[in-house]
Amino acid sequence: MSSGFASPASGQAASEVLTLGETMALMKADTPGPLAHAASLSLGIGGAESNVAIALQRLGSTVTWAGRVGADSLGDLVLRELRAEGLHLAATRDDTAPTGLMIKERRTQDAQKVWYYRSGSAGSRLAPGDVPAEQIAAARLLHITGITLGLSSSAADAIDCAIDCAKEAGTLVSFDLNYRSALWKHKDAGSSFRRIAAQSDIVFAGDDEAPIIVAAGTPAELARRISDLGPSQVIIKRGAAGCLALVNGTEYEQPAIPITPVDTVGAGDAFVAGYLAELLAGLAVPGRLLTAVKTGAFACLVPGDWEGMPRRSELALLGAREPVSR
Repeated sequence: MSSGFASPASGQAASEVLTLGETMALMKADTPGPLAHAASLSLGIGGAESNVAIALQRLGSTVTWAGRVGADSLGDLVLRELRAEGLHLAATRDDTAPTGLMIKERRTQDAQKVWYYRSGSAGSRLAPGDVPAEQIAAARLLHITGITLGLSSSAADAIDCAIDCAKEAGTLVSFDLNYRSALWKHKDAGSSFRRIAAQSDIVFAGDDEAPIIVAAGTPAELARRISDLGPSQVIIKRGAAGCLALVNGTEYEQPAIPITPVDTVGAGDAFVAGYLAELLAGLAVPGRLLTAVKTGAFACLVPGDWEGMPRRSELALLGAREPVSR
C-alpha cells in the first residue's frame, strides 16, 4: 500500500526538469578506517537522480523529483532534505516498505566501499502508478538513469511509462547509464540500456560504461556507436581526462578542470546537471561542456554525494586567480 502522492500545489508553475528514481538514506563514518571500529556514523541522503536534481536547482533550473520512499523517519529525512534544496516533489509514501539505506566505509583516505540495503525497499517498488504523467508532459526534460532500470521489473516499467509520457508530449529524454554492478551483470544491463538509449535524445556514459551497450573503442568511436542507436546528443564522461561529445554529428572535446579531489562520488551526476542546465539555458555545446566539467570538479572538492554541488554564482571560483572573495 502507499500513503499519499505529494504533487506540486495548485497554481504552481511546472518544473523545467523532472527526475525519476530512488533516493536512499546514507550513513557514513566521518573518518577513514574499518567501519567495524567507527564510534559514530553521520546520517544523510543520496541518489543519482536527486543528486542531478539538486545540482540543476542550484544552477537555476526548476526541478521536480519523483520517487517512492517509506512512510518512516528515513523517508521523512529524504523528503525534508530535497524540499530544503528547493525541489518540487512528486513522492509516493509507501507504508508497507522501508526507505532504502546505503552505508559507506572509507577504508583509507582514497578507497571507499558502499553497502546497499534496498531489496524490498520502497524505492525498489517504484511502479507506473508513481509516474507523474502531467508533470512530465509539462516539463522540458525528463532525466532517468540505469540504476532505476536495475532495481526491479516494476521500476523498469515505471521508466518505460515515463518515457512514453515524454515522447507523447515532446519532452526531451536524458539518460545516464550509471551502471551499478551491485544490481546486475553487464550482459543483463546491456539490453535494457540499449533499449532506453534508443528512445533517448541525450545519453551520458562513462568511457568504462559505454562498452556495455556498444563495441569497445576510442571515446569518439563509442560516441558514434551510441549515436547510431538513436540519440542526437551523446556525451562520454572521461573523469580526469575530461569528456567528448557528439551532438548532431559534430564532435567536441573538453579537458577536465585540474583539482585535488576529496571525494569523487557524485561527480558524474554533477557533470550531467551542468550540461543539462546549459542546454536548457540555450548555450552552445562548448559552453555546456565547460560548465559540466566545472560542476563535476566542484562535486569532488568536499565529502558527500551532493553537498559540493555549486551554485551558478560559484562557477567562476574554479580558475579564479584571487582565492579570497571580498
